[in-house]
Parts: sequence; structure tokens; C-alpha cells
Amino acid sequence: MRNFDEFTITDAVLDRVGNATEPRIREISEALVRHLHAFVREIQPTQEEWQQGIEFLTRTGHICDDKRQEFILLSDTLGVSMLVDAINHRLPEGATETTVLGPFYVQEPPERALGADISEGMKGEPLFVSGSVSGSDGKPLVNAAVDVWHSDDDGYYDVQQLDALGGLAMRARFRTDAEGGFHFWTIKPAAYPIPHDGPVGQMLAAQGRHPWRPAHVHFMIDAPGHECLVTHVFVAGDQYLDSDVVFGVKDSLIRDFVEHPAGEAPDGRMLDRPYARLHYDFGLKPKTGKASRAA
Repeated sequence: MRNFDEFTITDAVLDRVGNATEPRIREISEALVRHLHAFVREIQPTQEEWQQGIEFLTRTGHICDDKRQEFILLSDTLGVSMLVDAINHRLPEGATETTVLGPFYVQEPPERALGADISEGMKGEPLFVSGSVSGSDGKPLVNAAVDVWHSDDDGYYDVQQLDALGGLAMRARFRTDAEGGFHFWTIKPAAYPIPHDGPVGQMLAAQGRHPWRPAHVHFMIDAPGHECLVTHVFVAGDQYLDSDVVFGVKDSLIRDFVEHPAGEAPDGRMLDRPYARLHYDFGLKPKTGKASRAA
């Protein structure tokens, strides 16, 4: 087969990838060819535009390292991460909705006792966080692993300022108590822009978009027999709730971070300044196939 043109090239490529030995590889390869060729036919790029596209992907790869994954940002900002998340998390009633993991999760964070202050001295408004973890049937899940992490009140995560901090902050792993509950202290997070000094930032600017995410606290919750839940809880009233750059906001994940005056907090602690409180009850989906992350 030879002498391909714009009308025959797609079938020729499909014919060749059809020799894949694994059915799933064949399915993915054929879909990729069909949709990529259709995209090119629709936009009819010039040679210069196609070269610019290749250079964009090359720059995206070059900026990636062990602290920054620009391709995750690209997937997030094009809505692909949330699309994959939605496809993989069709949830039963009673299960908490999911959202993107984001680039700032740290494997095996420090495990802390319930009630601990994980702010590590970072400046900001004190925040008391409490909640519970249950199955979608409402039964409490004891000893569930609750990983939490969030930005400081300037919008930066600890991993973005490790040299200055000297270690991790505003993140930890807790274990739920006999009633499935957990609580801890930290500081109230702020809205922040995703890293936008690279190719993805240039793309957002060209598309007339901002790089901001609304303020939120990340949660990853795991318990035996249940799917690992990855989600956020967003601050009600944040100006970016309707324009989150990664499309991660869901109404069920928005909560008031209720302001309280100085005085006795819910855990008996006495504060000499105002603080905020967040409470959220999480429901996990029963595991049907893949193993969970391990509690």
C-alpha cells in the first residue's frame, strides 16, 4: 500500500495498528488514530502551526522533573483529568464525590494523632477540621486512613518551599476513631494559581483564561473493602468556584468554613484569637475490583 492522500491515509494506518497482539492496545491505538486524524482534518493546520504544536509538547516534557509534572497540569487544564475521574467514579448514593488528585500529594505523609496541629507554625487563621468516614450504607469505618494536605494562606504548598520550611507542613495522615471520626488543627488555605510560568501557562494566556484554583483542603481516604476516595472540600464563597482552572469543583464538595470568635474550641482548646471551623462527613464506595491503596 502506497500513494496515500488525505482521504486514504487514515484507513492505511488503522490497517497496520490492527496487527497489535493485545486487544486493548489495538482498541486504544485505533481510537487514537481516528480521533487524531479527524482533529487534523478539522483544523487543517499549516506546516508552521503543526511544528508549533510539536514544540509546545517538547517544552512541556522538558520542564518536567521530580517536583513538577507539566503534563499533569496540561491534562488538568484541558479538563481531561476530571473526565477520566468521572468515568472511573460512577458512585452509589451515599458516596462522596471525587475530584482530581493534583500535583502536590506526597506518598506516605507523616502519621499524626487525632487533634494534632499540622500547621507546623505556618502563619494564618487557625482552622479546626472535623469529620467522619462511613461506607455508602452509613456505617462508620474505624481506623480508616485520612490523608490531608492544603496550601498556606499565601497559596503555596510545603513542597513548593521545602528549602525555606525545612520539612513538610499542612499535611498528615490520621486514623478514624471508634465512631469513624477524625479532627485536627491547621490553618485556613487560600486560593492559588497553578504553576503558570511554563507551556501550560502560555496556553492559558493564549486562551484568555486565568490559572487560579479556589481555596480547598485535599482529602485522600482509604479503608479496607472500599475504594480509595480522592477529593477536596472547597471554601464556600471563593471567587474562583465557578472558574476553577482544572474544572474540579462540585456543589456537594463546597462547605462553609465557619468563623468563630476567640474562646473555647470544640475540642476544649482555648484560643486567644478568632478561628474557622470545617466539618465534612465522607462516604466511601464499596470496592468491587481493584485493591485500595492500603490502610
